[in-house]
Amino acid sequence: MALLGRILLPAVIAGILSGALLTGLQHIEVIPLIYQAETFENSAAAVHAHDHEAAGGLEAGAPESEPWAPDDGIERTAITLLANIVAAVGFALLLSVAFVLLSAKGRSVVWRGGLLWGLAGFGIFNLAPALGLPPELPGSEAAALDGRQGWWILTVVLTALGLGLIAFARPVYVRALGVIPLVIPHVIGAPAPEHHGGLAPQEMAERFVYASLATSAAFWLALGALTAFAHGRLARFRRGRTSPA
Repeated sequence: MALLGRILLPAVIAGILSGALLTGLQHIEVIPLIYQAETFENSAAAVHAHDHEAAGGLEAGAPESEPWAPDDGIERTAITLLANIVAAVGFALLLSVAFVLLSAKGRSVVWRGGLLWGLAGFGIFNLAPALGLPPELPGSEAAALDGRQGWWILTVVLTALGLGLIAFARPVYVRALGVIPLVIPHVIGAPAPEHHGGLAPQEMAERFVYASLATSAAFWLALGALTAFAHGRLARFRRGRTSPA
């Protein structure tokens, strides 16, 4: 139970704070761009529905059912915040396990070292996949979902393996082998749609890519630093409680 607390508590603290930070940062540029893109998507859907109804595709007076979606405003923001916190706690658990393992080997990680771990997390989960599958606005053309998911998972696993070899492999020459898994997914190439583009203007799509990556980078740096800081503070607190009076 003590080991579980050493892993879980710092992850929960860092995840809540970082998830809230991510939500706030997303409201600066990312979410407004999504809202703008949805206006293009909704307009195109309305035109399509009107044309379909005019062609006799819908019975008169029979409304078309739509999937549930949260209302814009507080409801959507609350769901976004909850999703971000859950994801942040999950990522923080990965960092927390790594920090506990390093502590067991006598290597503590301070918040400055946590920044490097956060930077690695950004590279693994955001930057490397974005080289083949950049963040997309609603209404963008995309390849089949199963193909994109498979390539994303492959890229994350191999990038983590490559960075792990570069950072921790012994002897030193083995570190050079870490480059190989880093490039394999990009040699294979991400699945591409038959037609590129989308409903939103290209300039908006490019802004969304840069805004998403910048926001994710800030999130990961905060997550790494906060997780490491929480580990250090809790470790000092435990030592203070167990030290003789």
